Amino acid sequence: MEFLSEYGLFLAKTLTFVIAVFVIVSLAVSMGGRTKKSDKGHIEVAKLNEKFDHLRDSLRDAMLDDDEYKEFEKAEKKRLKEEKAQKKKAAKEMAKTKVEDTSSAESEPSAKKRIFVLDFYGDIKASEVESLREEITTVLTLAKPTDEIVVKVESGGGMVHSYGLASSQLVRITNKKIPLTVCVDKVAASGGYMMACVADKIVAAPFAILGSIGVLAQLPNFHKLLKKNDIDYEMFTAGEYKRTVTMFGENTEKGRAKFVEELEDTHVLFKEFVSSHRPQVDVEKVATGEVWFGSRAKDVNLIDELQTSDEYLFAQAESADIYEVEFTYKKTLPEKLGFAAQAAVDRLLMTWWERLNISRWF
Repeated sequence: MEFLSEYGLFLAKTLTFVIAVFVIVSLAVSMGGRTKKSDKGHIEVAKLNEKFDHLRDSLRDAMLDDDEYKEFEKAEKKRLKEEKAQKKKAAKEMAKTKVEDTSSAESEPSAKKRIFVLDFYGDIKASEVESLREEITTVLTLAKPTDEIVVKVESGGGMVHSYGLASSQLVRITNKKIPLTVCVDKVAASGGYMMACVADKIVAAPFAILGSIGVLAQLPNFHKLLKKNDIDYEMFTAGEYKRTVTMFGENTEKGRAKFVEELEDTHVLFKEFVSSHRPQVDVEKVATGEVWFGSRAKDVNLIDELQTSDEYLFAQAESADIYEVEFTYKKTLPEKLGFAAQAAVDRLLMTWWERLNISRWF
Protein backbone atom coordinates (compact mmCIF):
# COMPACT_ATOMS: atom_id res chain seq x y z
CA MET A 1 0.00 0.00 0.00
CA GLU A 2 2.84 2.34 0.83
CA PHE A 3 4.40 1.63 -2.58
CA LEU A 4 1.13 2.36 -4.37
CA SER A 5 0.64 5.63 -2.51
CA GLU A 6 4.20 6.75 -3.31
CA TYR A 7 3.77 5.73 -6.94
CA GLY A 8 0.49 7.63 -7.15
CA LEU A 9 2.14 10.71 -5.66
CA PHE A 10 4.95 10.41 -8.21
CA LEU A 11 2.45 10.25 -11.09
CA ALA A 12 0.58 13.27 -9.73
CA LYS A 13 3.81 15.29 -9.50
CA THR A 14 4.83 14.25 -13.03
CA LEU A 15 1.41 15.16 -14.45
CA THR A 16 1.49 18.51 -12.67
CA PHE A 17 4.96 19.23 -14.09
CA VAL A 18 3.91 18.34 -17.65
CA ILE A 19 0.78 20.52 -17.43
CA ALA A 20 2.82 23.42 -16.03
CA VAL A 21 5.37 23.17 -18.87
CA PHE A 22 2.59 23.03 -21.46
CA VAL A 23 0.89 26.12 -20.02
CA ILE A 24 4.19 28.06 -19.94
CA VAL A 25 5.05 27.13 -23.53
CA SER A 26 1.53 28.00 -24.72
CA LEU A 27 1.68 31.39 -23.01
CA ALA A 28 5.10 32.11 -24.47
CA VAL A 29 3.97 31.20 -27.96
CA SER A 30 0.80 33.23 -27.52
CA MET A 31 2.76 36.30 -26.39
CA GLY A 32 5.13 35.86 -29.31
CA GLY A 33 2.17 35.67 -31.65
CA ARG A 34 0.78 38.92 -30.23
CA THR A 35 4.03 40.79 -30.87
CA LYS A 36 3.94 39.67 -34.51
CA LYS A 37 0.25 40.21 -35.00
CA SER A 38 0.81 42.58 -37.89
CA ASP A 39 2.40 39.77 -39.90
CA LYS A 40 -0.84 37.88 -40.54
CA GLY A 41 0.26 36.00 -43.61
CA HIS A 42 1.34 36.43 -47.21
CA ILE A 43 0.11 36.25 -50.77
CA GLU A 44 1.20 33.35 -52.98
CA VAL A 45 0.92 33.66 -56.77
CA ALA A 46 1.31 30.87 -59.33
CA LYS A 47 1.11 31.30 -63.10
CA LEU A 48 -1.18 28.56 -64.39
CA ASN A 49 0.13 28.91 -67.96
CA GLU A 50 3.48 27.59 -66.74
CA LYS A 51 1.73 24.71 -64.98
CA PHE A 52 -0.09 23.76 -68.20
CA ASP A 53 3.16 24.00 -70.16
CA HIS A 54 4.95 21.81 -67.63
CA LEU A 55 2.23 19.14 -67.83
CA ARG A 56 2.38 19.17 -71.63
CA ASP A 57 6.19 19.01 -71.69
CA SER A 58 6.26 16.14 -69.18
CA LEU A 59 3.89 14.09 -71.32
CA ARG A 60 5.78 14.93 -74.50
CA ASP A 61 9.09 13.90 -72.93
CA ALA A 62 7.62 10.52 -72.05
CA MET A 63 6.13 9.98 -75.51
CA LEU A 64 8.98 11.02 -77.82
CA ASP A 65 12.18 9.05 -78.38
CA ASP A 66 15.56 10.81 -78.59
CA ASP A 67 15.48 11.49 -82.35
CA GLU A 68 11.90 12.74 -82.28
CA TYR A 69 12.65 14.97 -79.31
CA LYS A 70 15.67 16.52 -81.10
CA GLU A 71 13.50 17.25 -84.12
CA PHE A 72 10.87 18.81 -81.89
CA GLU A 73 13.44 21.01 -80.11
CA LYS A 74 14.77 22.19 -83.46
CA ALA A 75 11.29 23.05 -84.73
CA GLU A 76 10.40 24.76 -81.44
CA LYS A 77 13.52 26.96 -81.52
CA LYS A 78 12.70 27.95 -85.11
CA ARG A 79 9.11 28.78 -84.15
CA LEU A 80 10.17 30.92 -81.18
CA LYS A 81 12.74 32.74 -83.31
CA GLU A 82 10.15 33.55 -85.98
CA GLU A 83 7.66 34.64 -83.35
CA LYS A 84 10.23 36.97 -81.79
CA ALA A 85 11.09 38.43 -85.21
CA GLN A 86 7.42 39.05 -85.97
CA LYS A 87 6.92 40.88 -82.68
CA LYS A 88 10.01 42.99 -83.34
CA LYS A 89 8.79 43.83 -86.84
CA ALA A 90 5.35 44.75 -85.54
CA ALA A 91 6.90 47.03 -82.91
CA LYS A 92 8.97 48.82 -85.55
CA GLU A 93 5.95 49.33 -87.79
CA MET A 94 3.98 50.67 -84.87
CA ALA A 95 6.79 53.10 -84.06
CA LYS A 96 6.87 54.34 -87.68
CA THR A 97 3.12 54.91 -87.89
CA LYS A 98 2.85 56.50 -84.46
CA VAL A 99 1.86 60.16 -84.75
CA GLU A 100 2.69 62.94 -82.36
CA ASP A 101 -0.92 63.10 -81.17
CA THR A 102 -0.99 60.17 -78.73
CA SER A 103 -4.47 60.96 -77.40
CA SER A 104 -6.04 58.22 -79.55
CA ALA A 105 -5.95 54.93 -77.62
CA GLU A 106 -6.74 52.99 -80.81
CA SER A 107 -3.16 53.38 -82.07
CA GLU A 108 -1.74 51.70 -78.95
CA PRO A 109 -1.12 47.94 -78.99
CA SER A 110 -3.54 46.10 -76.72
CA ALA A 111 -2.04 44.34 -73.69
CA LYS A 112 -2.55 40.63 -73.17
CA LYS A 113 -5.57 39.83 -71.04
CA ARG A 114 -4.91 38.71 -67.47
CA ILE A 115 -7.09 36.34 -65.48
CA PHE A 116 -6.80 36.17 -61.68
CA VAL A 117 -8.10 32.96 -60.09
CA LEU A 118 -9.28 32.77 -56.47
CA ASP A 119 -10.62 29.77 -54.53
CA PHE A 120 -13.36 29.87 -51.92
CA TYR A 121 -14.29 26.75 -49.94
CA GLY A 122 -17.15 27.69 -47.65
CA ASP A 123 -17.94 26.05 -44.34
CA ILE A 124 -20.94 26.92 -42.16
CA LYS A 125 -19.21 30.07 -40.88
CA ALA A 126 -17.72 31.07 -44.26
CA SER A 127 -14.37 31.07 -42.47
CA GLU A 128 -12.37 31.68 -45.66
CA VAL A 129 -13.89 35.12 -46.10
CA GLU A 130 -10.87 36.56 -44.27
CA SER A 131 -8.53 35.12 -46.89
CA LEU A 132 -10.91 36.12 -49.68
CA ARG A 133 -10.93 39.76 -48.64
CA GLU A 134 -7.10 39.85 -48.65
CA GLU A 135 -6.94 38.18 -52.07
CA ILE A 136 -9.48 40.56 -53.58
CA THR A 137 -7.72 43.59 -52.10
CA THR A 138 -4.44 42.39 -53.60
CA VAL A 139 -5.87 41.73 -57.06
CA LEU A 140 -7.74 45.06 -57.18
CA THR A 141 -4.43 46.91 -56.84
CA LEU A 142 -3.51 45.80 -60.38
CA ALA A 143 -6.59 44.45 -62.16
CA LYS A 144 -8.15 46.52 -64.95
CA PRO A 145 -11.53 46.35 -66.71
CA THR A 146 -9.76 44.55 -69.58
CA ASP A 147 -8.80 41.72 -67.19
CA GLU A 148 -11.00 39.10 -65.55
CA ILE A 149 -11.33 37.66 -62.04
CA VAL A 150 -12.44 34.03 -61.69
CA VAL A 151 -13.63 32.78 -58.29
CA LYS A 152 -14.10 29.05 -57.82
CA VAL A 153 -16.87 28.69 -55.24
CA GLU A 154 -17.70 25.52 -53.33
CA SER A 155 -20.25 25.93 -50.54
CA GLY A 156 -23.57 24.54 -49.36
CA GLY A 157 -24.37 27.70 -47.38
CA GLY A 158 -24.26 28.72 -43.76
CA MET A 159 -24.75 31.73 -41.51
CA VAL A 160 -26.56 34.74 -42.94
CA HIS A 161 -24.13 37.43 -41.83
CA SER A 162 -21.05 35.40 -42.84
CA TYR A 163 -22.21 34.77 -46.39
CA GLY A 164 -23.55 38.29 -46.62
CA LEU A 165 -20.00 39.53 -46.02
CA ALA A 166 -18.54 37.01 -48.51
CA SER A 167 -20.98 38.21 -51.18
CA SER A 168 -20.13 41.84 -50.42
CA GLN A 169 -16.46 41.08 -51.02
CA LEU A 170 -17.32 39.91 -54.54
CA VAL A 171 -19.41 43.05 -55.10
CA ARG A 172 -16.17 45.02 -54.66
CA ILE A 173 -14.99 43.48 -57.93
CA THR A 174 -18.07 44.33 -59.97
CA ASN A 175 -18.11 47.85 -58.52
CA LYS A 176 -14.69 48.33 -60.14
CA LYS A 177 -16.20 47.27 -63.51
CA ILE A 178 -13.86 44.28 -63.66
CA PRO A 179 -15.48 41.19 -65.25
CA LEU A 180 -16.23 38.57 -62.61
CA THR A 181 -16.80 34.89 -63.38
CA VAL A 182 -17.80 32.34 -60.74
CA CYS A 183 -17.05 28.67 -61.47
CA VAL A 184 -18.94 25.95 -59.61
CA ASP A 185 -17.61 22.41 -59.89
CA LYS A 186 -19.53 20.79 -57.02
CA VAL A 187 -21.96 22.97 -55.09
CA ALA A 188 -22.98 26.62 -54.72
CA ALA A 189 -26.25 26.43 -52.84
CA SER A 190 -27.97 28.83 -50.49
CA GLY A 191 -25.25 31.21 -49.22
CA GLY A 192 -22.95 29.71 -51.86
CA TYR A 193 -25.38 30.72 -54.60
CA MET A 194 -25.77 34.14 -52.99
CA MET A 195 -22.04 34.59 -53.70
CA ALA A 196 -22.27 33.14 -57.21
CA CYS A 197 -25.15 35.35 -58.34
CA VAL A 198 -22.96 38.46 -57.94
CA ALA A 199 -20.89 37.38 -60.96
CA ASP A 200 -21.28 38.67 -64.50
CA LYS A 201 -21.09 35.04 -65.60
CA ILE A 202 -21.69 31.76 -63.73
CA VAL A 203 -20.09 28.61 -65.13
CA ALA A 204 -21.04 25.26 -63.57
CA ALA A 205 -20.31 21.58 -64.12
CA PRO A 206 -23.27 19.53 -65.41
CA PHE A 207 -23.86 17.85 -62.05
CA ALA A 208 -22.98 20.76 -59.78
CA ILE A 209 -25.69 21.63 -57.23
CA LEU A 210 -27.12 25.17 -57.34
CA GLY A 211 -30.01 27.11 -55.91
CA SER A 212 -31.51 26.44 -52.48
CA ILE A 213 -32.69 30.05 -52.31
CA GLY A 214 -34.37 29.73 -48.94
CA VAL A 215 -33.83 30.31 -45.23
CA LEU A 216 -33.80 27.71 -42.48
CA ALA A 217 -33.31 27.65 -38.72
CA GLN A 218 -33.94 24.87 -36.23
CA LEU A 219 -33.19 24.20 -32.59
CA PRO A 220 -34.14 21.57 -30.01
CA ASN A 221 -36.26 22.45 -26.98
CA PHE A 222 -35.58 20.77 -23.63
CA HIS A 223 -38.31 22.48 -21.64
CA LYS A 224 -40.39 19.32 -21.10
CA LEU A 225 -37.31 17.38 -20.00
CA LEU A 226 -36.36 20.04 -17.47
CA LYS A 227 -39.94 20.27 -16.20
CA LYS A 228 -40.10 16.50 -15.78
CA ASN A 229 -37.01 16.64 -13.56
CA ASP A 230 -38.24 19.67 -11.57
CA ILE A 231 -35.58 21.93 -13.00
CA ASP A 232 -36.47 25.60 -13.40
CA TYR A 233 -34.99 27.66 -16.24
CA GLU A 234 -35.19 31.43 -16.02
CA MET A 235 -34.24 33.96 -18.68
CA PHE A 236 -34.32 37.71 -18.22
CA THR A 237 -34.49 40.11 -21.18
CA ALA A 238 -35.10 43.79 -21.81
CA GLY A 239 -37.05 44.30 -25.01
CA GLU A 240 -40.16 42.46 -26.13
CA TYR A 241 -38.40 40.48 -28.86
CA LYS A 242 -34.89 40.23 -27.45
CA ARG A 243 -35.35 36.45 -27.41
CA THR A 244 -38.22 35.00 -29.44
CA VAL A 245 -37.49 31.27 -29.04
CA THR A 246 -35.27 29.39 -26.61
CA MET A 247 -33.81 25.92 -26.17
CA PHE A 248 -34.63 25.57 -22.48
CA GLY A 249 -37.60 27.79 -21.75
CA GLU A 250 -41.22 27.36 -22.81
CA ASN A 251 -41.74 28.84 -26.27
CA THR A 252 -44.90 30.86 -26.88
CA GLU A 253 -46.99 31.13 -30.04
CA LYS A 254 -46.25 34.84 -30.15
CA GLY A 255 -42.51 34.17 -29.98
CA ARG A 256 -42.71 31.51 -32.68
CA ALA A 257 -44.72 33.83 -34.94
CA LYS A 258 -42.15 36.60 -34.56
CA PHE A 259 -39.31 34.20 -35.28
CA VAL A 260 -41.00 32.99 -38.49
CA GLU A 261 -41.63 36.61 -39.45
CA GLU A 262 -37.89 37.31 -39.16
CA LEU A 263 -37.10 34.26 -41.30
CA GLU A 264 -39.55 35.44 -43.96
CA ASP A 265 -37.98 38.88 -43.99
CA THR A 266 -34.54 37.34 -44.43
CA HIS A 267 -35.91 35.29 -47.34
CA VAL A 268 -37.26 38.47 -48.95
CA LEU A 269 -33.83 40.10 -48.64
CA PHE A 270 -32.24 37.02 -50.19
CA LYS A 271 -34.64 37.11 -53.16
CA GLU A 272 -34.10 40.84 -53.65
CA PHE A 273 -30.34 40.31 -53.67
CA VAL A 274 -30.58 37.59 -56.34
CA SER A 275 -32.96 39.70 -58.46
CA SER A 276 -30.69 42.74 -58.34
CA HIS A 277 -27.70 40.75 -59.64
CA ARG A 278 -29.48 38.30 -61.98
CA PRO A 279 -32.60 40.03 -63.33
CA GLN A 280 -32.98 37.27 -65.93
CA VAL A 281 -33.99 34.85 -63.15
CA ASP A 282 -37.66 34.33 -62.29
CA VAL A 283 -37.02 34.58 -58.54
CA GLU A 284 -40.49 33.53 -57.43
CA LYS A 285 -40.10 30.35 -59.45
CA VAL A 286 -36.68 29.37 -58.06
CA ALA A 287 -36.79 30.81 -54.52
CA THR A 288 -38.53 27.76 -53.08
CA GLY A 289 -35.51 26.24 -51.35
CA GLU A 290 -35.12 23.68 -54.15
CA VAL A 291 -31.79 22.78 -55.74
CA TRP A 292 -30.95 22.12 -59.39
CA PHE A 293 -28.14 20.22 -61.04
CA GLY A 294 -26.04 22.25 -63.48
CA SER A 295 -27.84 21.28 -66.69
CA ARG A 296 -31.25 21.96 -65.11
CA ALA A 297 -29.98 25.18 -63.48
CA LYS A 298 -29.17 26.54 -66.94
CA ASP A 299 -32.80 26.02 -68.01
CA VAL A 300 -33.98 28.36 -65.23
CA ASN A 301 -31.15 30.89 -65.79
CA LEU A 302 -29.39 30.19 -62.49
CA ILE A 303 -26.17 29.76 -64.51
CA ASP A 304 -24.88 30.85 -67.91
CA GLU A 305 -22.60 28.06 -69.16
CA LEU A 306 -22.00 24.35 -68.58
CA GLN A 307 -18.28 23.78 -68.07
CA THR A 308 -15.86 22.69 -65.38
CA SER A 309 -13.46 25.32 -64.06
CA ASP A 310 -10.55 23.37 -65.57
CA GLU A 311 -12.12 23.46 -69.03
CA TYR A 312 -12.95 27.16 -68.73
CA LEU A 313 -9.43 28.19 -67.68
CA PHE A 314 -7.54 25.85 -69.99
CA ALA A 315 -9.45 27.19 -73.01
CA GLN A 316 -8.15 30.69 -72.28
CA ALA A 317 -4.54 29.79 -71.53
CA GLU A 318 -3.42 30.52 -75.11
CA SER A 319 -4.82 34.06 -75.19
CA ALA A 320 -4.45 35.16 -71.57
CA ASP A 321 -1.99 35.12 -68.69
CA ILE A 322 -3.64 33.23 -65.83
CA TYR A 323 -2.54 33.80 -62.23
CA GLU A 324 -3.73 31.81 -59.22
CA VAL A 325 -3.76 34.03 -56.12
CA GLU A 326 -3.93 32.69 -52.56
CA PHE A 327 -3.57 34.38 -49.18
CA THR A 328 -1.99 32.06 -46.62
CA TYR A 329 -2.30 32.87 -42.93
CA LYS A 330 0.55 32.22 -40.52
CA LYS A 331 -0.51 29.90 -37.72
CA THR A 332 0.75 30.03 -34.15
CA LEU A 333 1.85 26.84 -32.38
CA PRO A 334 -1.45 26.45 -30.48
CA GLU A 335 -3.33 26.96 -33.77
CA LYS A 336 -1.19 24.32 -35.47
CA LEU A 337 -1.77 21.89 -32.59
CA GLY A 338 -5.50 22.48 -32.71
CA PHE A 339 -5.81 22.59 -36.50
CA ALA A 340 -6.24 18.85 -36.99
CA ALA A 341 -8.85 18.60 -34.22
CA GLN A 342 -10.73 21.63 -35.58
CA ALA A 343 -10.70 20.19 -39.09
CA ALA A 344 -12.11 16.91 -37.78
CA VAL A 345 -14.88 18.76 -35.92
CA ASP A 346 -15.70 20.82 -39.04
CA ARG A 347 -15.94 17.66 -41.14
CA LEU A 348 -18.19 16.05 -38.52
CA LEU A 349 -20.46 19.11 -38.40
CA MET A 350 -20.64 19.29 -42.19
CA THR A 351 -21.53 15.59 -42.39
CA TRP A 352 -24.26 16.06 -39.77
CA TRP A 353 -25.39 19.18 -41.63
CA GLU A 354 -25.70 17.35 -44.95
CA ARG A 355 -27.41 14.27 -43.50
CA LEU A 356 -30.09 16.46 -41.96
CA ASN A 357 -30.48 18.18 -45.35
CA ILE A 358 -29.58 21.56 -43.86
CA SER A 359 -27.64 22.74 -46.92
CA ARG A 360 -29.43 26.04 -46.61
CA TRP A 361 -28.69 29.68 -46.04
CA PHE A 362 -29.79 30.54 -42.53
